[in-house]
Amino acid sequence: MKAKEIMIDLYKYGLIKTWLRDKKEGWKLVSGLWSPFYIQLRLLPSYPSLLIKVGEAMGEMIKEKCEANKILGIAMAGIPIATSISVIHKIPLCYTRKLESISVSNLQESISRYGEHSLVEGEIKEGDVFVAVDDLVTKFDSKIIAIEQLKREAERRKCNIKCNDVAVLIDREQGGKEAAKKFGVRLHALIPFGKGIEWLKDYLSPLEYEIMKDYLQNPAKYQEEESRKELLDD
Repeated sequence: MKAKEIMIDLYKYGLIKTWLRDKKEGWKLVSGLWSPFYIQLRLLPSYPSLLIKVGEAMGEMIKEKCEANKILGIAMAGIPIATSISVIHKIPLCYTRKLESISVSNLQESISRYGEHSLVEGEIKEGDVFVAVDDLVTKFDSKIIAIEQLKREAERRKCNIKCNDVAVLIDREQGGKEAAKKFGVRLHALIPFGKGIEWLKDYLSPLEYEIMKDYLQNPAKYQEEESRKELLDD
């Protein structure tokens, strides 16, 4: 299975890190949560053979699950993956510009500040159906921002388009799918992280495997430093 092979390669190349192997204190995520693992897919283009595998597998997933004629690469980490899919499967590509200091709560105001500047680069035509592509998903906010950028840019160019699908390499399985449903968007992940952990079982220590599995189900259990230390040193 290509997804399993990719997951193992991501771990071997250090793009998926664990506290026991890579950083004893673990990681504090942007969300403020502590995590026993860290997924760093921005380094993926440094491994061309792996990037090609990802492009092949994600393109096949998109063709199977999405009725799209164009790809939208989400800046920044989604763009190399989207480019790989585009080149391998010959699907036209557009990509979003990186917007600074923007969130779902201030989305409309922030986008309005960009005036006549392009929010999306690439050719957009009447009737285009897009699938947005990114490296991973946690809470889904960046995907909604990217889709809104695409819609605003299409309006500016006087085109009617659709983007109801998002494809990612990894779903951390911490609320992304549920958030996507609230916005009426379908989320497709090549690697649901819970399944990915099962594929890594032979490469992880028993403690790493159990902690990572448990963390996905009970992240709150690991947020207090004292209780976390007790669990990790068990």
